[in-house]
Amino acid sequence: MWIWIIFIACIIVFLALDLGIFNKKDHIIRSKEAAIWTAVWVSVALSFSGIIYWLFSRGLVSNPTDLDPGTAVLKYITGYLIELSLSIDNVFVIAVIFKAYSIPPIYQHRVLFWGILGAIVFRALMILFGVTLINQFEWIIYVFGAFLLYTAYKMIKAEDHEFDPKKSRTFAILKKLFPITTSFKGNQFFVKRLGIYAATPLFVALIVIEITDILFALDSIPAILAITADPFIVFSSNILAILGLRSMYFLVSRMLQKFRYINYSLVVILAFVGLKMLFSDKIHLEEWVSLTVIILSLAGGIFSSLLIPEKTAKDNTD
Repeated sequence: MWIWIIFIACIIVFLALDLGIFNKKDHIIRSKEAAIWTAVWVSVALSFSGIIYWLFSRGLVSNPTDLDPGTAVLKYITGYLIELSLSIDNVFVIAVIFKAYSIPPIYQHRVLFWGILGAIVFRALMILFGVTLINQFEWIIYVFGAFLLYTAYKMIKAEDHEFDPKKSRTFAILKKLFPITTSFKGNQFFVKRLGIYAATPLFVALIVIEITDILFALDSIPAILAITADPFIVFSSNILAILGLRSMYFLVSRMLQKFRYINYSLVVILAFVGLKMLFSDKIHLEEWVSLTVIILSLAGGIFSSLLIPEKTAKDNTD
């Protein structure tokens, strides 16, 4: 239990340093700064694999699935890459939300900070729920597998569908709960007008991002559960991927047009882990196979986007 407490305490310290020191003053996150922080978070996450090895070799965490240290590390890295890759799709949606509500770049980091904080809490609850389900009802893994295949199918069919946050159900509910103003007052989420508190676009964007992340978690949590049901590996890989989402957003969102084929990579990953769940009782794949499929899928989407001219890509879709 103390390992969990130390890990959560470290996450709280990281978040406090982020908002209290490194980003105490609102400023626009430039590409160079975003690249540095992305590299930092990825390095921290990958370095944590060494701690995973140490913890499992010393038996310092509960090991319900009886993993050896080497396998635990492979499962952790695979799970982290799955969560990180699926977060890329989240970046696209966040960019649309910020654009729809005209969120100034100087305040975007603050909105994402509180969004990430809420996402950590909700995902922790969803991970606990998902791991409990799999441990109690083995057949639920087939339900998760079928759901992931359906999600992959929806991603292909909805390729040209544009998400409009102002027409979402979340926005409609918010308008009924709070008066909403279109004006900003610094980085405040609420302003007082004529004795009435009204939500600013910052708060609206925060709630829409929060709800959107929960919906994305419905895909990502089952996906990582296809790799392992070990609660500490699932939780740590998921949370470390989320912590890097903010800096990755400021880095990747400026290059959205360059990654035209990344969605196909996500479709392949979701379909792969879905099939792995459905055939888990008949086919057992080594951990390096799953890791290789994920890396090749991401590399294929990135290199295809960079190497195939945009004009050719458009011609192929006509």
